[in-house]
Amino acid sequence: MATSMTETKTSEDDRELVTLGYVPSFKREFSNLATISFAFSIIGLCSSIAMTFNTPLLTGGPSSVVWCWILGACMCFTLGASVAEIVSAYPTSGGLYTASAQLTPKKYRARVGWVVGWLNMLGQIAGVASTEFGLSEMIWAAVVIGKDGNFEVTQAKTVWLFVILLIVHGSLNCLGTRWLARMSSGYVFVNLGATILIVVVLLATTPRSEMHAANYVFGAEGFNNQTGGWNNGLAFVFGLFSVQWTLTDYDATAHICEEVKRAAYAAPAAIFVAVVGTGLLGWLLNIVLILCSGPLTDLPGAADLAFLQIMYLRMGKAGALILWVPVCFTAFFVVQTALQAVSRTFYAFSRDHGFPDRGYFGYNSKLTQTPLRAIILCTVLSIIPGLLDLASPIAANAIFALCAISLDLSYIIPIFLRRVFQNHPEVMFKPGPFYMGDGIIGLGANWICICWTLFVCVLLSFPTILPVTPQTMNYASVITVGVMVVAFAWYIIDGHRHYHGPQSNIRKLEEMNELEKEDDERTSDDPQKEV
Repeated sequence: MATSMTETKTSEDDRELVTLGYVPSFKREFSNLATISFAFSIIGLCSSIAMTFNTPLLTGGPSSVVWCWILGACMCFTLGASVAEIVSAYPTSGGLYTASAQLTPKKYRARVGWVVGWLNMLGQIAGVASTEFGLSEMIWAAVVIGKDGNFEVTQAKTVWLFVILLIVHGSLNCLGTRWLARMSSGYVFVNLGATILIVVVLLATTPRSEMHAANYVFGAEGFNNQTGGWNNGLAFVFGLFSVQWTLTDYDATAHICEEVKRAAYAAPAAIFVAVVGTGLLGWLLNIVLILCSGPLTDLPGAADLAFLQIMYLRMGKAGALILWVPVCFTAFFVVQTALQAVSRTFYAFSRDHGFPDRGYFGYNSKLTQTPLRAIILCTVLSIIPGLLDLASPIAANAIFALCAISLDLSYIIPIFLRRVFQNHPEVMFKPGPFYMGDGIIGLGANWICICWTLFVCVLLSFPTILPVTPQTMNYASVITVGVMVVAFAWYIIDGHRHYHGPQSNIRKLEEMNELEKEDDERTSDDPQKEV
């Protein structure tokens, strides 16, 4: 009975996919638990905060960390809900890239799909590379703490560990969908468990007399403009860098929709639950970190990670290193899920002839039923920014920094198009099960997240430290615009010849089936072949 129910749900998902114009190519092995775990893991709460905690703390100070997190999280709730709404209506591995093209009239479809596709792929590759590089730095930071500061971390050590880790992740992603789903099911427990454990242990090991006062955590005493010249208002909102970098890439769950059971329900629900859960739990973690942080002058410490230094201060070397292990594993899981998601995006873009590869990377392995070619391509592309760090750390950091800008822009384009063209005769938006409606809630959430994201993209383009030098300059917006100009030039010169927007591959399958049927008929009519 249970098996027949599962098969019915899977067949319903596949029928919905066929309605959207695509032949089912993946096994649907991701259960509700695995999907929610995947959504939480792509955000990687404690590891993402560990990587980005320095920026708000050392620009606007402790109170900037606390208030900017909850402000940014609330705005991300509207963005997450809006993204989930669209994913529910278009549950394909192309995610928001496919949805964007479907939500615009035919004459704009190819150009919109091209822009959103490249923004999304660019952001995801930058996200994989920057998180893996951050994990490499986190591992070496633990070595520095373990050696009591008597260890030198060189660029070469960081880069080569980064390369090794990415090769491991690429290899793991080559496993079949069933194994990926089984591994994903446990990620959420490590992610949330590590966060809760750190909160509890920090509170238990910090003497009450050494905890900061409420005015330091939430008030004016905790504001400290360390930007070197920016005004106090701008210094304060630089605290948004951490939350905006952490709460991004949650559309990654959309890219595994063709591997999820009851995708139109499970994927958007997982996105929304993960964004809300991470936002609230992340606020608690930030409050506790500031509460137990000790003197600001002692941070970020020898390892150059304030998060780890606070743990070391309160838990001692052994305790900090023990709890640092699950934090590193959380970052490991972020890259694992992110690489899986971006490979599906490249697969979908190639399937739609977005690359001049004749669909080479839009091929699923018959052995694993996963896009091995796209996985290998994405692994290699993610390694390049890290290797660039050996020649120019400034250029590498610029590529890493564009993650949030590129991804957030790729999110709001389909949300905007949905509101503008939803009743257009060539669009006629049909909502999925996750739907906020056209009332004040749905309309408000959509327009708030659009306006907020545009504001944040401008903010994320600012250098956080003055005076601006080649080392402190923020090149994220320059790189993003540059890549998009090149992408558009490519489209005008050659891309328009092979890319016409998301294309159905059902007719191709029907033609292949007809050819196979004709071959079978010839075989049955030829007695010699039968013998």
